[in-house]
Amino acid sequence: MQVIEIADARTRVGIVPGMGAGLAFMEARLPEGPVPVLRPWQGSPTDPFGLGCILLLPFCNRLFGGGITFGGVSHPVAPNLTGEAVPHHGGAFQRAWQVVSTSPGRAELVLPEGTIGPWRYRARVIYEVEEGTLVTSLEIVNLGPELPFGAGFHPWFQRAPETRLELDATGVWLPGAGKRPTHHIALADRPEWDFRTPRSLPGHTVDTAFTGWPGRLRIIQRDITVELSAGPELGLVHLYMPRGEGFFCAEPVSHPVNAMNMPRHPGMAVLPRGGDCRFGMTLGWAPVEAPAASASYISAER
Repeated sequence: MQVIEIADARTRVGIVPGMGAGLAFMEARLPEGPVPVLRPWQGSPTDPFGLGCILLLPFCNRLFGGGITFGGVSHPVAPNLTGEAVPHHGGAFQRAWQVVSTSPGRAELVLPEGTIGPWRYRARVIYEVEEGTLVTSLEIVNLGPELPFGAGFHPWFQRAPETRLELDATGVWLPGAGKRPTHHIALADRPEWDFRTPRSLPGHTVDTAFTGWPGRLRIIQRDITVELSAGPELGLVHLYMPRGEGFFCAEPVSHPVNAMNMPRHPGMAVLPRGGDCRFGMTLGWAPVEAPAASASYISAER
């Protein structure tokens, strides 16, 4: 499986065009040797969820109800993962993307004709390493009927006893049966999920979207602190922390689970044929011994 590498003196990134243009790895180049920023891929060509990060489009997470009804028309959407009852993550991560161009610090890839259910679209992603920070830009163009579109990024981070998370938020969607969100509550009602000051990850499984997120979070590992930032179009962060695993996910996304079947499709962009939308995420890092203010990252404008 082809892996494209882009890098600078501080950071090295691997991209897998044949697996949804996902990331095989991102590593910090420290004097004592490389340190993973993302959980590194183990090389399985059939398991995109084993990558370090995948792209989520034209929707994020799960779609319930067997499909979507929009403009009075019902559109079925079949499950896209073996053993799963509902579609997941839009399906672009399951397609091979084409490489448009590469340079030492930049790669551009396209998916000319993406499709799942009624969605028809073209997508482009640009990965750039700038002063040690990975800047990712994703664009989607609607090639089909008017529909709500969404997107996001699904990075996996390593989890160790010393891992701590810092994340500001005001609310959270509570999942019910089948992980379908049931209602939205204030985060104050779940103090064990309050990460406004850095704290260790909980011992129970967490799999839900946090709202009122200002678009920035920090992950403190043993050797490095990871900084993730996203633009205002990604207004939620979905935390997936499976109990007993050596990884967790902090996914900046545009909309809550099943938003395409919620009133007014919160967080999604209704695009006419030919309409487009754009999304961005940056990942940077700093050594843990450095003051937080010296972390090398580029914040998305909000």
